[in-house]
Amino acid sequence: MIMPLYLDDDIAAFDKPAGLATIPERLPSADSLLRAAEAALDQRLFIVHRLDKEVSGVVLFARHAGAHRHLNNLFAGREVAKRYLLLALGEFEAAEGVIEAPIRQFGSGRMGVDHLQGKPSSTSYTRLKCYEGTTLIRAFPRTGRRHQLRVHFYSIGHPIAGDSRYGDKALQAIWPRLMLHAEGIEFLSPAGEMVSLHAAPPSSFMELLAGLAEA
Repeated sequence: MIMPLYLDDDIAAFDKPAGLATIPERLPSADSLLRAAEAALDQRLFIVHRLDKEVSGVVLFARHAGAHRHLNNLFAGREVAKRYLLLALGEFEAAEGVIEAPIRQFGSGRMGVDHLQGKPSSTSYTRLKCYEGTTLIRAFPRTGRRHQLRVHFYSIGHPIAGDSRYGDKALQAIWPRLMLHAEGIEFLSPAGEMVSLHAAPPSSFMELLAGLAEA
């Protein structure tokens, strides 16, 4: 049984494993974090935001309608600070940067940069470590577009390792997982307290980094 990373009267947070959908994708009975979280807490939960199925890390749920409204307003007002770890293909020369590139949806759920019709999208990042042919990055999405980090890093020529949707399929196929992890989130709770949550990267992420370090 999955256990909450954080729990109070208003909010439940869980550390989602890679490969598990946040919500049921087709059948309501299909495995999902939402279903597992509701079973763990024996209550209905309200969806606040989602992570792609391939992404691991922190996901928030509201425990009642009032908390749901509060968190929705925070996300809409860009008052939630999110922090991700990712491994990008290629080596970054700059220690930090900002990607400002508008995003819109194209066919088959694929997102992409469109400077004429896209919605404003912004990501700042810091380089943590360079390996041979890859770079470990900490990223801070300032907006919350679908696939934002995946599209933004692909758009600057550094797709996220293991991304089967963005990047050269042959190069991406060698990675056993998408190297993207929602590491932390910070927000003001309905009770007026600042909540800062952290989820360490899972072994599937860290073992790949260890292999790169040894190489």
